[in-house]
Amino acid sequence: MALVSRIPSISPSSGPIQLRNIKSFGLNHVCCINYASHSSSPFTEKYSIERYQRDGWIYKNELEKSGSCPILPDPSYVRDYDIALQLPELKKMLQVLKEKREEEGGCDERGPGNVFLVGTGPGDPGLLTVKALRVIQNADLLLYDRLVSNQVLDLVGPHARLLYVGKTAGYHSRTQEEIHELLLSFAEAGANVVRLKGGDPLVFGRGGEEMDFLQQKGIQVKVIPGITAASGISAELGIPLTHRGVANSVRFLTGHSRKGGTDPLFVAENAADPDSTLVVYMGLSTLPSLASKLIHHGLPTDTPAVAIERGTTPQQRMVFAELKNLAEDIASHRLESPTLIIIGKVVALSPLWPHSAEETPIFVETQSSSNTLQ
Repeated sequence: MALVSRIPSISPSSGPIQLRNIKSFGLNHVCCINYASHSSSPFTEKYSIERYQRDGWIYKNELEKSGSCPILPDPSYVRDYDIALQLPELKKMLQVLKEKREEEGGCDERGPGNVFLVGTGPGDPGLLTVKALRVIQNADLLLYDRLVSNQVLDLVGPHARLLYVGKTAGYHSRTQEEIHELLLSFAEAGANVVRLKGGDPLVFGRGGEEMDFLQQKGIQVKVIPGITAASGISAELGIPLTHRGVANSVRFLTGHSRKGGTDPLFVAENAADPDSTLVVYMGLSTLPSLASKLIHHGLPTDTPAVAIERGTTPQQRMVFAELKNLAEDIASHRLESPTLIIIGKVVALSPLWPHSAEETPIFVETQSSSNTLQ
């Protein structure tokens, strides 16, 4: 195994955790979690200090209190706590928007506000589109996901309100239905509401569901596309997703089924095409099953592949390996979400791909060369 351009790696979950009692809203045995140290993650993890600083307008009263909690929190309790704490401030903000609108000419004359579904790309703020930046800076309220990088959130206008609605395994800060209702309520109050999503909002981002719901309620929805992870990360690694004589098509696949579980990969039979490139989103847990199915349906065991954690960010880590070894090598190097997987002969065109069989697999921790907004 070769190690190239190694930099220190710090887990986003590292650092001591402070627990505080909840003393309001009638909820018992619930704790709010904050990291006592700064997280190195470029993404807004569900309990990161960056998240609580940005959402301080919601938590300002509780953050002034001190205390301790003797028990470890259940994720469902933490979610209930977050929502209960947010509701009073959200209602207050909604009322302020309604009063402001009435002063400017009345609700009936102006009509509802707009909702923008904005893709922020794979993490590097330099990959944000000019149109997305303009919308972000003019928003009244922004609902942001876990995979929107902290550097992108730093570009939000000074008067906007930020609300975390991220999802991660075992913890959904808001259900999809609650997100729908939040978007609708603030749009009806005349606000410019921005829904920030990592990558592209219409590629495994559930943007289509939100757009459909809002349009049925008479709300105008504008989509600002983002560079999806497949394009942004493959370009960072020098991997052409299609290449004449090597790959004549590319296929995007989610590693999660709608109902969860470890075997949603019923499409493997059609995806096992040696002349195509397969890009798997959210596929860490299901990769062993997927790799086995692809090989079973005829994809060569030595097909080049790569897994990329936190692509295009300074924390980017990669594992290059042949398909038959990829799942094992990912596990040995403990890659974490978000990780994108690219499988296909085009992977061997990357300048990072090892030139001899003896060199595989290769593990790379390297700093992105373009992690600032130009």
